[in-house]
This record gives sequence, C-alpha cells and structure tokens, in this order.
Amino acid sequence: MRTPVALIIFNRPEVTERVFGEIARARPQKLFVIADGPRAEHTGETERCAATRTIIERVDWDCEVLKNYSDVNLGVGRRPATGIRWVFEEVEEAIILEDDCLPHPTFFRYCEELLEKYRDDERIMHISGDNWHFGQKPRPFSYFFSRYCYSCGWASWRRAFQYYDPEIKLWPTLRDTSWLLDILGDPRAVTFWERKFDLISTTGIENNGWDWPWLFACWAHRGLSILPSTNLISNIGFGEDATHTKWTDDERANVPTVDMIFPLDHPPCMVWDRDADRMIVEQVGLRPQPRSFYRTLGRTCAAALPAPLRKFISSHRSAFPERYSGVGRRPR
Repeated sequence: MRTPVALIIFNRPEVTERVFGEIARARPQKLFVIADGPRAEHTGETERCAATRTIIERVDWDCEVLKNYSDVNLGVGRRPATGIRWVFEEVEEAIILEDDCLPHPTFFRYCEELLEKYRDDERIMHISGDNWHFGQKPRPFSYFFSRYCYSCGWASWRRAFQYYDPEIKLWPTLRDTSWLLDILGDPRAVTFWERKFDLISTTGIENNGWDWPWLFACWAHRGLSILPSTNLISNIGFGEDATHTKWTDDERANVPTVDMIFPLDHPPCMVWDRDADRMIVEQVGLRPQPRSFYRTLGRTCAAALPAPLRKFISSHRSAFPERYSGVGRRPR
C-alpha cells in the first residue's frame, strides 16, 4: 500500500496489538507512530507504555517506520494534535488510526482510492471510516457527504490539516454570527456545539480531546467529510481503562464492520446528505434531555461504587431500562 499510515498509541498493548495486526496485513510502505509518555502518578504505566511500543518493533515487511515518542505525558488533547501535525509536515496525505480503532481490511483501499480521487478538491477535508447509522436507512452509494468528521479511523491531506488550530482562535469572531446555523441547519446542533467550542476556547484541548478543533476547522472552511455507507471501523477501546469511552454498553462500542464493495460506487454529484446528518444528530443525543442532570449524577455516583458492585449492576443491566435506553449518547 502506497499511502502512509499513522498509528497513535499510549498504554494499551492489548488493543494496540489487534490494530497493528490489521496494519501489518495492509503492509504500508511508510508507518508513522505517535506515542504519549506515561503519567507519573499512575503505577505501572511506564511498563505498559513500554510494552505497547515494543509491538511496533514487529514490523517485518518493507516499511519505513518513523517514530514520534514523547518521554512525558502530553495528554489526550496535545499528544494527538502535535503528532498528527508532525505527520502532515512529513507527507501530503495519510491514514490515521488510534490504538483502539480496529479497521476492516477494506478500510485501507477505501481511504487510498478516495484520497486520490479528491486530492485536489478543496471542498473535501476529511475521509472517515465510521458509520453509526446502525442500518437505519441504507445509503444508495458507497459513501456520502457529511458535515461531521468521525475520527476513529480517518484520512486527510496536508492541504486540509493546515487549517487545524487547537485554540480555535476564530471562534470569538464567529460565536455571535449565524455561521454555525448556516452550516448545520439545526438549532439543537448549534446549541450543542456552541457549548463545546466555548469549552475548548476557555479551557483548551488538554482534557477535551484534539478532535473538536478539527471539526471546527472543517466547518470554518466550509469543508465536507466523506462517510462510508457501511461501517469500516470498530472501536474496541470502550472500558474502565479508556479516557472518554468508559461505558461498555454504549451502542458505539465494538460495532461490527462490514466489507466495502469495490469498485466504489461514487455519488454522481457532491451534495451534502442532510438526511444522513439528521440521523447523526439523533444518534449522538443532541435532542433535548430534560433528565440529563439526573443521568449525569447517576453516572458520577456509579463511578464511586466499589468495583464488585459496579460489576454486579452491569451484569444485571436489564433491570434498569432507563439507563440503557440509548438516550443522551455523547460524542467520544
């Protein structure tokens, strides 16, 4: 495979090994590895980070491996942000995977073909491998055009990522305009994302993730994203050791992947699929949530319970239907 692949790793050798296995099957000619350093206050993390990094030494095909390893912990915001920027300083385009994002084998060919097709089309800024519609309404072609940038497994170009700004300095200028409503066309989504961008603008990406500013950059430059009509990425990282995705009952956990059929059936014209994005708005829980305070309080209290009790509740979750109703899901 000619397209470079970038893998973001940290302290989870088990999931990293599975994702690395799929990369090894694809045999890219160039592999970038971005690794965060251990947190001093976490016992045993130095050893787990080291064990994760040793997996990369298993490259046994003709491949140039470039490493960007941090000795200190930069966090879930700064480490991916600085690492991905480094990748696009080195190459014009790349496929990006995190350590818990298991790709279907056809994901790589899908990305490579679309990177080539839209290489010079500045209207497209992001190619995603995720589809969380759960078969609600099949799309007529191999992929569709969206405003949303799912980033569990994705690809892009230097020409697009040059607009990435982790501080979203344009937000104060755009905050009180109709810009966001013009793009999304949904007041519910506008309210949701205004809060997210306010949070990034005031507190930074350190504890909020690197990807919200990437979404902001795509919207600020009126870019579209490509999403596949079948799911090509399974997030296998949900669990207590995850940073954001701790709830294993989330519908987005371990979503099965389905092979992409080739040759790709391209849409005949570049039109934003509003209906598909409307389903995304519903799926990530942007609907009004009158009981969200109590749901959040319940989750906080649950996290404080002893581990055996949490395990018991999880194993008997059918007795608690409201908790598992699927309402109020949040982006990762």
